[in-house]
Amino acid sequence: MSVDELVFDPYSDAFTADPYSTYAQLRARSQPTYFAPMDIYLLPWYEVVDAAARDGRMHRGAESIFSETTRAQEQRRNNWHDMPNHERFVQYNLLEQDGANHRKLRLVVMQTFTRTMVARHRLMIQTYVDELLSPLLEKGTFDFIEDFACHIPGHVIGRLLGLPSQDCGQLRQWVEDMVRFFDVDRSAAKKALAESATTELYHYLRDEIRSRKGTRGPDLLSTLVDAKDRGTIDETELIATAMLILAAGHGSTIDVMGTGLSHLLSHPDQLASLRRDPTLIPSAIQEMFRYETPLPFFHRYVSEPMVIRGMTFKPGQKVGLLYGAANRDPAFVENPDTFNIRRPTHRHLAFGRGAHLCLGNHLSRLDMEVIFETLVKQTRDIERVDSHLQYRPGLSTRGLTHLSVTLSPA
Repeated sequence: MSVDELVFDPYSDAFTADPYSTYAQLRARSQPTYFAPMDIYLLPWYEVVDAAARDGRMHRGAESIFSETTRAQEQRRNNWHDMPNHERFVQYNLLEQDGANHRKLRLVVMQTFTRTMVARHRLMIQTYVDELLSPLLEKGTFDFIEDFACHIPGHVIGRLLGLPSQDCGQLRQWVEDMVRFFDVDRSAAKKALAESATTELYHYLRDEIRSRKGTRGPDLLSTLVDAKDRGTIDETELIATAMLILAAGHGSTIDVMGTGLSHLLSHPDQLASLRRDPTLIPSAIQEMFRYETPLPFFHRYVSEPMVIRGMTFKPGQKVGLLYGAANRDPAFVENPDTFNIRRPTHRHLAFGRGAHLCLGNHLSRLDMEVIFETLVKQTRDIERVDSHLQYRPGLSTRGLTHLSVTLSPA
């Protein structure tokens, strides 16, 4: 297929199996590619995506770009309407805002996610990982994603928020149902599920907040309640921020755990290197995020006239930052389609860049460090059972549906 004949279909079997060939064709074009189903221009080049993510003229939210009438029309066109709680708490949160309000919300929670504060939770994460892994080592063969990886990020972020450990499974389900509606396919069934999940999570968080009246702990939800009591944020911002943190703390880390392990198993020499030298683990984890970016797509709105790759954009037009394509750009790294845990550069875009740099990037990497340190220490061999890897379809996320493995204890 020539560059001009490219059909961009993120739900096709071919794209699901290998989006990177399509990304390469997008990069081969001289200008951004228009994707009609989302009314968006796709940016696949590292230098361009990096610059756009940092550019203050690129807005994440629509409020500062469009009038209320235009926003309502856009909502209807994209089937985002008639779901009051999803609109209130999920579609308009810290991630979807810009400028002063974004900075205000980010400052409320930023201290919790600094490298120093996150490092204090290593023992808690290690204890939980050990508890999960111990019976699985006895079992031998299991689904690494469903039986192991999917439990960890939600548990950790739940503990940071001060939520009961036994609720983490339900929290994960609500979050998955909420965020699944962000992708291209916004069917009526997914819409109903997203609104129902948001409503149930709202009621759950509201009860948790009420339980903290007069009794605060050293947890993030208490920090948000304190900010509300000071008048820094309102109740909607409190709930929306808690939901965002829960959502950000779940899927993407689970996805990169699965793809990261699968690529190590496909490169046994590199897994052997980790066993010999665990100091390579931080570098390996950075490569896992670069090589198979778990959140490969985010949008921005152009707020004032600007030119990108010779194409003029007007205020209100939407661009897609293809982080997954940018991280495989040969202009960024040599041999980008090679998985290399010793890769010297780590300026990948898996956590975004600029004002919307992922708040949880230190926590996500710590989760990964503890998990892979534990795996190489407590096993002498890991074998993949599946002969074929099945990825979930879509543009917004990149992850495996399952990963069956057999572990041999050390």
